[in-house]
Amino acid sequence: MAISEAESRVMDVLWSRSPLSADDVVAALADHTDWHDKTIRTLLNRLLRKGALTHERDGRRYLYKPAVRREEYVSQESRSLIDRLFGGRVAPMLAHFREHEALSEDDIAALRRLLDDIDREEGDA
Repeated sequence: MAISEAESRVMDVLWSRSPLSADDVVAALADHTDWHDKTIRTLLNRLLRKGALTHERDGRRYLYKPAVRREEYVSQESRSLIDRLFGGRVAPMLAHFREHEALSEDDIAALRRLLDDIDREEGDA
């Protein structure tokens, strides 16, 4: 499921707390965007059509909640990105970031810890 950057901002609100009404989503995004409420309602409807959200009637309003967990979406998008841009391999992606992006010392330390964890897990198997 392809979700645009704007749609992902709406999803972030709903992943952090839901169910919410359209007015609640508008209020949550008001401090972080200059979007009109009509724009946010359009994004909610797009996400409903894509199957990313569900809604249920609550009196005269609808309450929206994610149909997919954030972790599932991140996993799908990550796999899609790696497949499309790096032939399905993680190493070329990391090499790209090493060559074209500034990796902080914290990033490098985190990658080392991750690789150490992988080595330990494979040693246990």
